[in-house]
Amino acid sequence: MHESLDPTTSRPAAVTPAPEAAAPAPAAPAVVPQRDHGDDRGAAVPAGPAAVTRLAATVDNLRNELALARQDAAGRSLIEMAAGVLIERLGCSPTQAAAQLAVLAEQADVPVLEFAADLVNQVAADQISAIARDFVAGSAARADGPALRLRAAEAHSLAAGDSESVAGSMLATALRPLGAVAVAIWAAHTDQSMTLEGSAGFGEAEARRWRQVPPGVSTPARRALDERETVAYPTLAQAGLPTIGQHEFTGGRIVVPAGTGGRLIGVLEICWATLLPEQSQPLRRQFEALAELCAITLETGTGPGTGEEADREFEDLQRLTDGILDPCLVLRLAPGRAELPLEFAVRHVNPAFVDFAGRPTSAVAGARLLEAYPLAAEAGGLAEKIEHVFATGEPFRTTDMRLAATVDGVALHARAQVSINRHGRHVVVIWRLDDGTPRVARLLQHAQRLGRIGGFEEHLHSGHIAWNDTLYDLHGLPPTAQPIALLRLPDHAHPDDRPAIDRFLRTLLHHHRPASTAFRLQRPDGVARHIRVVAEPVHDHDAAVVTVRGAYQDISAQHWTEVALAATRDQLAHTEQQAAERNRLALQLQHAIMPPARGPLTLHDLKVAVRYRPAEKDHLVGGDWYDTLALPSGEILLCVGDVAGHGIEAATGMVALRNALRGLAATGAGPAQLLTWLNSVTHHLTDNVTATAVCALYHPTTRRLRWARAGHLPPVLLRDGRASTLPQPGGILLGALDHADYEEDHVDLVPGDTLVMFTDGLIERRDQSVQASLQALLALSEKTSRTQDGGTDSLEAHLDHLLRHSNADTDDDTCLVGISVHPALPDGPSTEPSQ
Repeated sequence: MHESLDPTTSRPAAVTPAPEAAAPAPAAPAVVPQRDHGDDRGAAVPAGPAAVTRLAATVDNLRNELALARQDAAGRSLIEMAAGVLIERLGCSPTQAAAQLAVLAEQADVPVLEFAADLVNQVAADQISAIARDFVAGSAARADGPALRLRAAEAHSLAAGDSESVAGSMLATALRPLGAVAVAIWAAHTDQSMTLEGSAGFGEAEARRWRQVPPGVSTPARRALDERETVAYPTLAQAGLPTIGQHEFTGGRIVVPAGTGGRLIGVLEICWATLLPEQSQPLRRQFEALAELCAITLETGTGPGTGEEADREFEDLQRLTDGILDPCLVLRLAPGRAELPLEFAVRHVNPAFVDFAGRPTSAVAGARLLEAYPLAAEAGGLAEKIEHVFATGEPFRTTDMRLAATVDGVALHARAQVSINRHGRHVVVIWRLDDGTPRVARLLQHAQRLGRIGGFEEHLHSGHIAWNDTLYDLHGLPPTAQPIALLRLPDHAHPDDRPAIDRFLRTLLHHHRPASTAFRLQRPDGVARHIRVVAEPVHDHDAAVVTVRGAYQDISAQHWTEVALAATRDQLAHTEQQAAERNRLALQLQHAIMPPARGPLTLHDLKVAVRYRPAEKDHLVGGDWYDTLALPSGEILLCVGDVAGHGIEAATGMVALRNALRGLAATGAGPAQLLTWLNSVTHHLTDNVTATAVCALYHPTTRRLRWARAGHLPPVLLRDGRASTLPQPGGILLGALDHADYEEDHVDLVPGDTLVMFTDGLIERRDQSVQASLQALLALSEKTSRTQDGGTDSLEAHLDHLLRHSNADTDDDTCLVGISVHPALPDGPSTEPSQ
C-alpha cells in the first residue's frame, strides 16, 4: 500500500464558481453539497439492480436530449437575431416581431430559418453577409446554402461557449456539407507555441498528443501564422509538415489565420480525407468567416483550457499526477448553463489508472464523468463529493467509498479509499481500490455454495471452532448451534463408518498428515447425507500443530449417481432388447392403422388420395396420422396430425387422438370446436402427449371447406397452376394447456382445385427456416402441376411427385392428404370405407 493519497498537502482557498461555469449533470437533479469529509458509509445506496439500470438509461437519454436541445437553441438564436432586427427597425414588441417574421417568411415562400438568415445578412456588416450575397443570389434551394450554414455555425458558436463545442458544431453545420472530415482550432501564444483549444473528427488520443505544440515546430498552422494568410495543401504529403491527424487523414488541408482587430490569436485548420476540392474565391471567403468565428471564441476565453496560465496549470498537474502510483483522474468543469448542476469531464488519467469496471482507459479519458460513471450521481456519491470540493475548495478524504459503474447494463461495484482535491480550475480524484481479498472471498463463497462445500477451522489448544454458513446447513444445524469437534465426529456418523473416521483422525491428529475420508452423516433431523471430509494440520513457528483446517463436501448426489450407473450397467442389455421390441411393436401398430400406400377415395365431388412414408429407421417411428371420413351430416372430415416424439408412446398417442376425433366429429361440431375438445382429450386422457393437427370439414353442396389448425403447417391450395398456403387461423398445439380456443377459417373450392394437407416431415430441413421450406414446396407444387396431363391419376401422381422430390433431410415420418374437386357425380357419394 502506498503512503498518501493527497498529491499535495496544501489546501486551496475556498472558491465560488462563476455562474457561467455551471454545466449540465443529466444523470441526477441538482444537489446541495454536504460538508461531510469523513467516512461516507452512511451515504444513500441505490434501490437495487433495477434502479441502477434505469439510472444509467436515464443518463444516456438525457444526454441525447441535451444535444438536441443545444441544436435547437442554435436555430432559435438565429431567429432571435432576426426578430431583434425587426424590433429595432419597426419599433414593435417581441411578440409582434416574431409574428411579422413568420408572415414575411410565408410571403417569401421560404422557411422561417432561411428568411431569418437572409434578414440578418442584409443588416450585418461582416464577412458572412458578403459571402451570403455571392451565394444566395438566384439560388432556388437556399435552405442548404452557405449563407444559412454560416449563420447556423455562428448561432451554434454563440450557444456552445467553448472552442471544443464550436469545433464540433462548425464541422457539423458548415464544413461537413463541403466534404471536410475534421477541424482543429489552434490558439497562438507569445512564445511561438500553440495549443489545441478545440477539435472535432479526430480521435481522443490524437487530440491529446497534439494538445501542446512547442516553439520552433513547423506545422501548417505555424506557417499560416507566420505568413499571415490562408495556406492550402492539395494533399498533406505535399505539405511535408507534421500536424494533427497526419496518419488518419492524408487528404487536403486548408489553414486559415484567425484574428480580430488586426491581431492574429489563432488558426483554423480544416481537413479532407481526399484531395482538396477546388477553391473558389467565395469558398475561401467562407473559410475566412469561419476563422473569424473561431477568433471570437478564442478572444472571449470561455474555454476551460484557454490562456497560458491555464495551460501551465494543467501541465504542472499532469506531471504531478503522473508520478502518483494510485489511479488518478484530472477533471475539468464541462461547459453548460448556470441553472443546471455542475458536470465534469475527465481531462487526464495518469499511467497508473485502472478502471475498476475492467474497461480500457480510452473509454474513460476524455468522457464526461457521468457518461463514464453514471452511478456516481447517486446521493452521497462521487459526483456530489466532487461538486462540493469544487464549490468550497475543501479537500475530501474517506477510507471507504462505494464506486459503481454499468457495463452492458450490468452494475459493477468496488470499495476504495478516495481523495478529492481542487487545483485551480481542475479537480484531482485519486482512488485506491481494496487488495481484492473481499472480492475473492465472495467468489469463494459462491463456489462453496454451488459445490456444497463447507469450510472449518479448529484450534486444538483452545477448542475454538469456526464454521461457515454452508457447513451448518450440511449438518442440519441452525447457525446458532455449537459446531461439532473433530473428535466427536464418530458420534454423528453411521456405525459402519466409524472405523474409517478413526483412521482419518489418527492420520490427521497423531501422524500430523493431511487426510480425507467419506462417511454417512446422521443429522439431527433424521436425514442421512453422504459426506467427504478433507483436512490438514497447520503448524506454528516451532513446527507444532496448533490448528486444523479443512472442508466438508456433500457427495450424496455423486454417491447415488454411482449406484444408479451400476444398476444401469446391469440392465443395459435388457433395456436394449426391450427397446428393439418396442420399436417393432410401434411399427406394426403404425402400419396396421396407417398403411404406407392406399388407393384413392371418391367422396361426393371430391377425390381423396393419401400417401404415408414411414421413417427409414425403426427407432424413429413417429406419430403422424391422417383420416378421411363421410359424416352423418353429409360433410366430409379431412384431418392430418403429428404427435410429438417417436416410438410406442407416439404411436399409441396417435391412435388415441385419431379415434377420439372420429367420435367427436359425429356430433356435428365445427373444426374449431373439434380441436378444442381434442385438446382437452390430449391434455387429460393421455400421458404427456402433445401434437399438432389440421382439421377440415367439406360441405359438398356449397363446396365450402371450413378448417382450423393446432400449431400445424397450413394446407397448400393449387388453383389454375398457382400454389399458395391458406391463411393461418390462430391455435396452439394440442395438449399444451388444459383449455385452449381455436380460430376457424374457410375457403370456397371450385372444380379443378387441388388441396394438400401434410406433416412437417415433407419439408423440414436442418439448414433453413420453415418459411423457406414452405416457399420451396409451393414452387415444387406449381412445377408438378405444369408437368401433369390432368388424367384420372393426376392427384396420386401429384402426391408421389411431392414425396419423390421433397428436399427434407430429417428422416421423419411424412403424411400427405390430397383432395381434388370435380363436378358432382350423378351416382352420389362413394360408400368405400375410410381407413
